[in-house]
Amino acid sequence: MDCPGNPQFSIGRFTVQHADTFRSDKTPYRNKGTLEFSGDIEETLVRAGKSESMESLECSSGSDVASSGYTSTTDGQVLEMPEENVQEALQHLNQSIEVFSHGLEMLPCPTDNQKSEEGLDKIEVEPSLSAGIVLSPSALPFCQKLISKRQLAYNTLDATPRHEFYINSIAPGRLKRSRPSLDILRNAILDENQTVPVPLDQDVETGNKDEPENPEVANTKNNKKKKKESGPVRFGWVKGVMIRCMLNIWGVILYLRLPWITAQAGIGLTWVIILLSVLVTSITGLSISAISTNGKVKSGGTYFLISRSLGPELGGSIGLIFAFANAVAVAMHTVGFAETVRDLLIEYNAVISDPVNDIRIIGVITVTVLLAVSLAGMEWEAKAQIVFFIVIMFSFASYFVGTLIPPSEEKQAKGFYSYQGSLFVENIVPEWRGETSSFFAMFSIFFPSATGILAGANISGDLKDPAVAIPKGTLLAIFWTTISYLAVSATIGSCVLRDASGILNDSIAENNTLDCEGLSCQFGWNFTSCRETESCYYGLANHYQAMSMVSAFSPLITAGIFAATLSSALACLVSAPKVFQCLCKDKLYPFIGFFGKGYGKNNEPIRGYILSFVIAIAFILIAELNTIAPIISNFFLCSYALINFSCFHASVTNSPGWRPSFRYYSKWTSLFGAVVSVVIMFLLTWWAAIIAVAIIIILLGYVTYKKPDVNWGSSVQAGAYNMALTYSVNLSGVQEHVKNYRPQCLVLTGPPNFRPALVDFVSSVTKHTSLMVCGNVAIDTDKVTDSEGQLKWLNKRKVISFYSMIHEKTLRAGTKSLMQVSGLGRLKPNTLVLGYKNNWQSDSVQNLDEYVGIIHDAFDCQFAVCILRIKDGLDVSQRLQGQVNLAFQESDNEAFSDQEDEKEPPSPIPEMLNQTNSEFQTRQGKKSIHIYWLSDDGGLTLLIPYLLKRRRRWSHCKVKVFIRCRTEKAEEETKEMQSLLEKFRLGFHDVVALTDVDQKPHCRNMKVFEDIIAPYNVSTRQRTSEEAEIPSCAITEKDLVRCMSKSERYVRMNEILKENSHDAALIAISLPIVSKETCPSSLYMAWLESLSHDLNPPIIFIRGNQQDTLTVYCQ
Repeated sequence: MDCPGNPQFSIGRFTVQHADTFRSDKTPYRNKGTLEFSGDIEETLVRAGKSESMESLECSSGSDVASSGYTSTTDGQVLEMPEENVQEALQHLNQSIEVFSHGLEMLPCPTDNQKSEEGLDKIEVEPSLSAGIVLSPSALPFCQKLISKRQLAYNTLDATPRHEFYINSIAPGRLKRSRPSLDILRNAILDENQTVPVPLDQDVETGNKDEPENPEVANTKNNKKKKKESGPVRFGWVKGVMIRCMLNIWGVILYLRLPWITAQAGIGLTWVIILLSVLVTSITGLSISAISTNGKVKSGGTYFLISRSLGPELGGSIGLIFAFANAVAVAMHTVGFAETVRDLLIEYNAVISDPVNDIRIIGVITVTVLLAVSLAGMEWEAKAQIVFFIVIMFSFASYFVGTLIPPSEEKQAKGFYSYQGSLFVENIVPEWRGETSSFFAMFSIFFPSATGILAGANISGDLKDPAVAIPKGTLLAIFWTTISYLAVSATIGSCVLRDASGILNDSIAENNTLDCEGLSCQFGWNFTSCRETESCYYGLANHYQAMSMVSAFSPLITAGIFAATLSSALACLVSAPKVFQCLCKDKLYPFIGFFGKGYGKNNEPIRGYILSFVIAIAFILIAELNTIAPIISNFFLCSYALINFSCFHASVTNSPGWRPSFRYYSKWTSLFGAVVSVVIMFLLTWWAAIIAVAIIIILLGYVTYKKPDVNWGSSVQAGAYNMALTYSVNLSGVQEHVKNYRPQCLVLTGPPNFRPALVDFVSSVTKHTSLMVCGNVAIDTDKVTDSEGQLKWLNKRKVISFYSMIHEKTLRAGTKSLMQVSGLGRLKPNTLVLGYKNNWQSDSVQNLDEYVGIIHDAFDCQFAVCILRIKDGLDVSQRLQGQVNLAFQESDNEAFSDQEDEKEPPSPIPEMLNQTNSEFQTRQGKKSIHIYWLSDDGGLTLLIPYLLKRRRRWSHCKVKVFIRCRTEKAEEETKEMQSLLEKFRLGFHDVVALTDVDQKPHCRNMKVFEDIIAPYNVSTRQRTSEEAEIPSCAITEKDLVRCMSKSERYVRMNEILKENSHDAALIAISLPIVSKETCPSSLYMAWLESLSHDLNPPIIFIRGNQQDTLTVYCQ
């Protein structure tokens, strides 16, 4: 496809065209990767570094006119550029233009669309670049290639899908890109002559800000850097996961306890024990494979997987105890190694001090050497693991070769006769010995040997591709170790007797078997005596070193024991700091961040290593393996249970984000694995299981209480959404009942931090009881506040509320929209709460009508209405704005502070607004709440104070209910009201009858009322034909006459309030309600002003929607 005629990239009035096309008399000048210009325009654009952003260059139509901005042919948009930033723009072009085979030359660009291309040479060239340059890709040799990649019809700022858009980090030396936002796509050009400034270092297609740098220079720097410093060490699935897991699974139990378990349970049940243990670990392996393939896995191992799946509460608690358990496991494996060495020293009479202190000395020396290996780096640690693996392989080879070698007479005396069918048949059935011997006892002894499958996942940050390495390496490690356990159990059960004396004199002649009992008689040995007296020293049931006895070269078995214990200790010593480092970086717990600092190219947690070393030393000094082993096993089982539950929970929530690439798992098998892990915890050691669960609950409670500010998209969030959706749908089918009535409040707070008292009052009524929605109507002229910031303010204030903002031209229209659309199903507001308009007398008539109109609209929508008034007013924004000079507030980024102000104006309220307290946050003590139930509205006037009194701050307040009645019926109506309140079960008993409400108010107070309505009173004016119509809020003589009794009653009520409730903590009074057509808005506000005039306590006007909110019945 050919390029269209005269397509241009413009940065002002100059055009960069191909030299051969327009300047035949001049030779292009090349300056090796930089762009320089002079007044005579004889210098040219030259060869520039290749950049990925060249893919965004396209040929556009020739109708694009030159303008004072940077125009991309992908969208024809114009971007402003000041003159002083031209050099930066040229450097950016050096990055963005591909290698040109020919030089480019600058020519003046016509500003008139009617000028032809031939007229370009006649245009006078200015020696200034204030208008910029224009690139014409019609002369570029790669134009056709670019057009074939992206069609001309795709004329937009849209970026093609890229991997970089979906990752949070990038490789060193590469530029971070991001997709264009909706604002860039929709608002980059507002009209033909209007442009939106964009920073010069911003990539037009991706909207990403990158520091301009010459690619050739950058490549040279990167090459030098690579030569000086190599990258971090990363392991594959074999070296990083499979071998590490196999070494951690193999341990002393394989060498010292598996033959003994085979003697007790028999080959058959031993296989059942092995397979049952492997079933738990295999299910856990499948679960961890699914979790690790559901997105990119970072460092942190088990903690990272659980916390990102189940959230910080469970993840943080299990992460802390798992890191601690790994540190203690270092001591356990080291003590196991030290015990073996001590036994050898005793055998050769080379005891250092005494048996206990020998373990301590050997253990401390050993763990110090392991620490040195760990501090040397992961590469040296991996090499050490390879050495241990080779030693164990040699020990296996020695054992299996030994089973094939004909036994010597000495080995026969110890019960070894090579493979014999009769031995296999006898040893296949169990033979329990001792009071505590049982299937579950043997299972509890063997199961810790099957743990260790998380050793590879724990160093997830050091793996090349954790999503591939963890599933493949873990499952193969489980498979091969299972084969080895089954093989050892079957072979040793087919070669060795359960009981043997080891005495050579116990041999008998082949035909002399009269006094001999047992299978040994067939092989020419009589062990009847030692078996009857239970004094046999050798055999599977008595001798723990049976594998060493069978082995072709017994020192290799000892070396295998050393390698198994040291490799497990080394793996735990590496795992604990890695897990703890990730936990420290997440800052879920205090005082541990110090240990999260990393060093070196592998970000090694040196401080974490030291901490693990100290913990290991502390437990090594105990020198008692059986004391610490049960707790460690239970901690590991807790991890297995939570990993399986994480996989189950993520699957059952049906979250679209749960898309593991590993498909060979089932949510039900994961649930089974979680349950079995918990059961095994209590089967192993019930008291240790209780301790582990108690520690988890304590840590869980702490993190839940602190509510860390993290969002990992956990399955708990997905589950909460599922539950909320299910319950909301189910609730929609439930009919409303008065017993379940709750005042679900829509609160007109504006930005909630503007009116903290209003927020606190409604929160005290609705918290843990009903719905609260803070509504903000943003008028076109208002600055838009940050919704996320407002939600954070509400959360910090511990207010349980939604926040809804709507854009409308008027407050009344916005409020009506909020009343209509807020909520979901039955969870919809039924009560409108707004603050009293203190400035109604000085505000415009339109705003006054809107305010009263909102009240009428609420009643039209069958809403209840509450209006709160406090003496100093609710809006604190103006008061605090004068206390802090916003001009001296520091900006996070001074370079772009001006741009940020233009794009997203911050809230005008300073941070100190967060510390604003209200009277509804303080304890009220033994004050009183006065309820003036003057009009029956269904009971809401009583219900709201009752809900308020249930709060701890208001619980000690006494409640008085005031009713209006005649003098002759005062006693009768008082008793009737007390009876009604008793049936309502509100706990209100004090009833006061007001018999003087209908009396005339004091003339002084009436004068105050007349002064209030004076600006709106037109009754004394004489209107002529030329006068304009009376405003809607004007009060006529007819209005005053018709409403005179009401006006006097409200003025009189103010006198009663001052007399009876001047020291109350809160006054709740029935809100007057009038017809929309008969009462002017100014007169209505005058009534509210008269009722609440000059009162110190907060006053809340309440009017229900005349539907029952209280009932005396139980059904």
